[in-house]
Amino acid sequence: MKRKHKRLTFVVIALCLLGAAAGLMLMAFEDNIVFFYSPTDLVQKKPDSSQRLRLGGLVSEDSVEKPGDGITTFKVTDTANTVSVRFKGILPDLFREGQGVVTEGRMMAGVFQADSVLAKHDENYMPPEVADAIKKSGQWQGEDNAPKGNSQ
Repeated sequence: MKRKHKRLTFVVIALCLLGAAAGLMLMAFEDNIVFFYSPTDLVQKKPDSSQRLRLGGLVSEDSVEKPGDGITTFKVTDTANTVSVRFKGILPDLFREGQGVVTEGRMMAGVFQADSVLAKHDENYMPPEVADAIKKSGQWQGEDNAPKGNSQ
């Protein structure tokens, strides 16, 4: 075998190994990727119940109910659509109606079953994805046209 053919064989084998490694990494990430949805996205796309996702928006006024046993139900809106959320656990101290929230969980039987709830950390913060979703719906009421993200 000529020296040129040996080099070419080595390059082809290296590219195959690199492709296989990239494929394995993508397969491993597939189960761990969590997509962000606004209530409008969730209503339009209807993801299946096995897919983990994040739902972000504003907590609707007069929607928080605590039926007991550590369960809280509330509605999240982007001012265009609203999604019911059920959460069992302790809510963040800053959680309240009319404020930005991001929940993580699964959509099951028309209700978002959250296993974590994240609330805004101060009066100037709204997750950029939530602000973008509200802007898309035409209901943005911020001081400027740019969403306010975490600037730390």
